[in-house]
Amino acid sequence: MAELAVFEQERSRLWGVAYRITGSVADADDAVQEAWLRWQAVPEGTAEHPRSYLTTVVSRICYDHLGSAHVRRETYVGSWLPEPVVTEPGADDRVTLDESVGMALLTVLERLSAAERTAFVLHDVFAVPFPEVAEVLGRTPEAVRQLASRARRRVRAEAPGRPVGRAEHRRAVEAFFAAVSEADFGSLLSVLDPDVVWTSDGGGRVLVARLPVVGREKVATFARRISERYDGGSLALVLREVNGAPGVVAVEQATGEPRAVLAFTVRDGRVTTVDAVFNPEKLAHVRVDAG
Repeated sequence: MAELAVFEQERSRLWGVAYRITGSVADADDAVQEAWLRWQAVPEGTAEHPRSYLTTVVSRICYDHLGSAHVRRETYVGSWLPEPVVTEPGADDRVTLDESVGMALLTVLERLSAAERTAFVLHDVFAVPFPEVAEVLGRTPEAVRQLASRARRRVRAEAPGRPVGRAEHRRAVEAFFAAVSEADFGSLLSVLDPDVVWTSDGGGRVLVARLPVVGREKVATFARRISERYDGGSLALVLREVNGAPGVVAVEQATGEPRAVLAFTVRDGRVTTVDAVFNPEKLAHVRVDAG
């Protein structure tokens, strides 16, 4: 049996690879668990380079999964967003936002082919050499290089520009948070970019806009209506880290059950995109103390 401590040293990185390839917390958990089971069956000392071996294993599991995942998402009701990763607020504004795990980039990656997405994540995000990526995809290194290049061009064309600093991002999100909490429509308008886009993911389980809402006035009105729908004292808005950047979570105060998770893109001090996940299936893993 391979040394289990070696796997534990790589677990966090493997999960990061799996989440970026699949865009799903549940699928990433399953992929890492499957890799763990396969690692246990490896005779001790036979994996000369454990990190490379484990990265290949978990990536291939995720790549094989993407085909069926894309079929399911073709019949998905409304807009599809990644499952959010929610953690406690970050204390250090000097830390750079991790664009590679941001909701905006993950949504762009969803529009790539399974091979392009896997090649981009492994090579461009995790610096895996092309020969090792080729082993995952069952293609030549040159073919993989071309896949990564196409994916890179698509990401540059469709993803938001360079992320702002954490402090600027936090200020815009806090201003949004305050405006919604205080039902201050004027302040809400001032923090939204004129061309802001709000995308809601209800998965057919929650009544939300199936198409993106575009424009400052429309988004502000939509946000106000969403807030009024839940107005009654049972729901609380809390600031949390959402996919590595300041975001907002709406939770039931009595139970801490999440009702929505909002991720933001910020440019020039204003919110340019709001990605709001309402689908309860995608929030089942989220744990937040509303107190």
